[in-house]
Amino acid sequence: MSTKAQSTAALRPVLFELTALWLVTNLLIRGVLWAEASFGLHEAVLALVPCLFIYAPVWVCHLRGVDSYAYPLWVPSLRDGKAWGLAIWRATKWFGALLVPWILVYHLYQSLSGNTFQPNFPEGFLQLVAFHIFFVAIPEEFFYRGYFQTRLNEVLPKDGLLFGIPFGNSLWITSLFFAFGHSLVMFQWWHFSIFFPGLLFGLMRERTKGVLAAAFLHAFCNLGVKIMEALYGL
Repeated sequence: MSTKAQSTAALRPVLFELTALWLVTNLLIRGVLWAEASFGLHEAVLALVPCLFIYAPVWVCHLRGVDSYAYPLWVPSLRDGKAWGLAIWRATKWFGALLVPWILVYHLYQSLSGNTFQPNFPEGFLQLVAFHIFFVAIPEEFFYRGYFQTRLNEVLPKDGLLFGIPFGNSLWITSLFFAFGHSLVMFQWWHFSIFFPGLLFGLMRERTKGVLAAAFLHAFCNLGVKIMEALYGL
């Protein structure tokens, strides 16, 4: 059997595993959101969403009989200020490099859409920061970059190089799962565009071998969108 055939044979069961995990987890999350909205449940039930993203891959590891700690499904202790500071610094550098061109493109898009700049700012900003770091970014990075991308790296070579960072096909496959997972939970026509920041988060995961810096970059991007939406009255 050729090397390519062997790679394809190894990839097939991994893609089946990840697709099943992706479908089940995101449909359960969709069910949680539907139940909360339909039955007037206390919003505390929404804590199930990050729990599903964090623990579903751990459960799959147990089913496979492998140690979940072999995957970056964890973050350093909050007492490890050096590790958290380094992750924030790395994310800040990457976000800062993209900030000006992104703001210009966003302004152009909103101007063409008839929306004008307004001196507004999101209310409850500190709460919003905590929400996007701990409720959204870290759980999603556990799920997609921590498990999906790492699992695909086990069967796919890293034969690409970008800015000195080795990567493989796992980068774009994970970004596809990431983008369309949002549509599986709650469809929006623009969800396809999430594919592109997903590539950025995936590169950060490859660069740092963990998920914390990617999670902060993810959170910064989300918060940037929220701030810009408020500034354009959306």
